[in-house]
Amino acid sequence: MRWLVGWSSTAAGVAGIGSAGATGYEGETLHPVGSQLLWGDPDPLWAVGDWRTDEVRVVKADGDNRIAVLGICGASDEELRRGLFTARGGALRHLTTWPGSYTAVAKVGRRITVCGDLAGARPVFHTPWAGGTAYATAALPLADLIEANLDFGHLAALLAAPDVPAALRDTTPYEGVRRVPPGHALVLRAGAREIAGYEPVASLAVAAPPADPDRAVDAVRDALVEAVRTRLSAPRHVPDLDPGPVPGMGPAERRARRGMPLPGIGADLSGGPASGTLALLAAGLPGRPGTLLGHGTGAGERLLAVTFNDLAVGGREAELERAGALAANPRLHHVVVTGAEETLPYAELDGPLTDEPGPSLVTAARHRARLAAGSADHFTGHGARQVLDAHPARLADLLMDRKRRHLVRPVAALAKADGSVMVPARVYGAARRLARTPYRTGLEVLAERLMRRHFDEPGGAVGASLAALTWARPGPAARWLTGEALAEVSVLLQAEAGRSATGAQRPGEYRARAALARHAADLRVLEQAAEVRSQRLHAPFLDNQVVRACRALPEALRVQPGARSSILRTVLEGAGVTDLPPGWGAPSHASSAAAARAGLRVAADPLQDLFSTPLLADAGLVEARVIRKALRDAAAGDPLPLDGLADLISLELWLHRLLSRRGTCWTGTPARARAVPSGIQPRRDALASGA
Repeated sequence: MRWLVGWSSTAAGVAGIGSAGATGYEGETLHPVGSQLLWGDPDPLWAVGDWRTDEVRVVKADGDNRIAVLGICGASDEELRRGLFTARGGALRHLTTWPGSYTAVAKVGRRITVCGDLAGARPVFHTPWAGGTAYATAALPLADLIEANLDFGHLAALLAAPDVPAALRDTTPYEGVRRVPPGHALVLRAGAREIAGYEPVASLAVAAPPADPDRAVDAVRDALVEAVRTRLSAPRHVPDLDPGPVPGMGPAERRARRGMPLPGIGADLSGGPASGTLALLAAGLPGRPGTLLGHGTGAGERLLAVTFNDLAVGGREAELERAGALAANPRLHHVVVTGAEETLPYAELDGPLTDEPGPSLVTAARHRARLAAGSADHFTGHGARQVLDAHPARLADLLMDRKRRHLVRPVAALAKADGSVMVPARVYGAARRLARTPYRTGLEVLAERLMRRHFDEPGGAVGASLAALTWARPGPAARWLTGEALAEVSVLLQAEAGRSATGAQRPGEYRARAALARHAADLRVLEQAAEVRSQRLHAPFLDNQVVRACRALPEALRVQPGARSSILRTVLEGAGVTDLPPGWGAPSHASSAAAARAGLRVAADPLQDLFSTPLLADAGLVEARVIRKALRDAAAGDPLPLDGLADLISLELWLHRLLSRRGTCWTGTPARARAVPSGIQPRRDALASGA
């Protein structure tokens, strides 16, 4: 993990605060383990972890005004200095408009501003501490600092309604540690904190001016090209030296076996439009993607394109063929990584502790097998679906803007997939009801559904679209929670509905942003769980400027069938790439459900052992016998929501890893000064004994 941490004290020189003179237990200096100090008292800031030298930049303007940028940022030092002057006047948005993916911390006197990103892939956390406020880009260090216990209400909401921001609010799995919402910044003034939004809020009273589709797609192309170019312009890094030959193995095989990436730049090449677009852009833009500084002839090496071929579960033959056709590009060097049962979901239940839980924990080994054959800097297409595709609830947005004619093509596509003439009327009726339903009512309906345990939803593409045409819906794991846990989340939703002031949003835009935030949070978990030493994963679709450009796309354009592949095809044409293979961008009919079900079947015994005495039952969230039965039924082929089981299993795994850890993120504290110091205390003895 890599993170930054600092704090803002109420006054300079307070005991226990600072960097050089702060003391913890037994007179030790209190600072993060393995850290480098970026600036000191009275409001210190540290960078912790294996940051590269070019990923940490501190620019000082004048006096006590300075800015730190951590990550990949395309701004020059002079641009950072100008951004600091702008932020001094209160213009925070300017700190988030440079290309790349980074966290900016601006210090103007005693005022500190920490900017989160729009997607939520680079979150910011904060907690009261020692009369001031401590902040970090990871929640676990703050939980260690205050010896936080688990927030069982947050864990219940994470299972009952993971896509509903009103249920999760700004909480984290750690009690007392709060999250800054995406699109907001944390502003600290001598210990006092404020959460400020830096994005303009659209009004429902005045319709937004119509956007030109061609210009909007051009803006997406420019933002995406600039995001890729920024990463190509960064210095190249050579992983740790290969310790020596192994009989029967080449250099690439040795590196993969030892978990070491290849030098240079690479990309995923799954055959889908998102990863293919990034691979072709990275290979085609000037900058010699594969050339290391001081290495080679200067002519440039080919970009390493990695394709994963699942031998245990078929169904993606067409995508593999398209990946092979794309890899025929002379600028690409194609590597196919094969995986059998050992790379199925749930095949590996051991792994590193991540900052937060996420469904990606059950598939981390599957991703690590692919990434180990990748490069030191590796592009992934994560986030393209969330920023480019239309959430079904956007049909209600079109009705609110009186653009009914744009519903014809998406509704016709659903009718064709379902084969029923009643589909248009059903979809139009659901979209119309959503357009007329206030946000507060939507939360109240969800609270009632959780209380009454109403989880049945129609199946198929049409059923999924109809179920998504709501302000909020239960999570796939909600059906296995205890009545007490569901009641707790229901009461919370009712309280949020009573004081809600977010009704001035369009339901489609609201649901799309929530889905993006959840995906970005899970990608962050995946990066930590599947991390390969000396490797950096790059997801340009989640960069601020790319997200902004995608949000400016007209809804009438993004709701059309095949919109994502059409937009990305236009992006590639604008960058000079036109020879795409037949069928490029076609949706994949193969589902990850087959791999998940096969993984459940292969790992049936270890999963039964995991839930023999589950920590989730001690927390009062589930009953062990119910989960064990669900696992047996899913492995036998019963139509259960497999993503809900992934949520439950990943949370149970995360709790085991959290409670089995030793040590803390800080020096100056005894071994007991860490998150959840006393473990999970059973909340309900009846459920614990019945487990």
